Amino acid sequence: MSGKVVAIGGIFVRSKDPKALAAWYAEHLGVTLEQWGGVQFCEPAADDPRPRSHTLWTPFEAGTDYLRPSPREFMINLRVDDVEALVASLRAKGVEVLDRGEDGEFGRFRYVLDPDGTLLELWQPAG
Repeated sequence: MSGKVVAIGGIFVRSKDPKALAAWYAEHLGVTLEQWGGVQFCEPAADDPRPRSHTLWTPFEAGTDYLRPSPREFMINLRVDDVEALVASLRAKGVEVLDRGEDGEFGRFRYVLDPDGTLLELWQPAG
């Protein structure tokens, strides 16, 4: 582990009408939301039917607090190899690291803002 980004974990967008946006994606792009409210794109390994990686796309209500304090209409989830090492490095470089984090069944999450105020969700998957 070295504390770096290894993939995009997901893109989360604010929408005035998430249901209509999801319907548009389903109709025009064949992207259907699952019951939990998003889409999981999986890339299978060549010799293994299990996905080796996945990326999420999820629409949120326009007024969601989840993307705060960012004023932006989207958040990017970045999969990382060592979230604590990366956060320590970012803090040392003066990056705004939020006092927000979660540890749970899906892994460890920490949050930073880029220079444009975009919320970046740093995710180290469980296991």
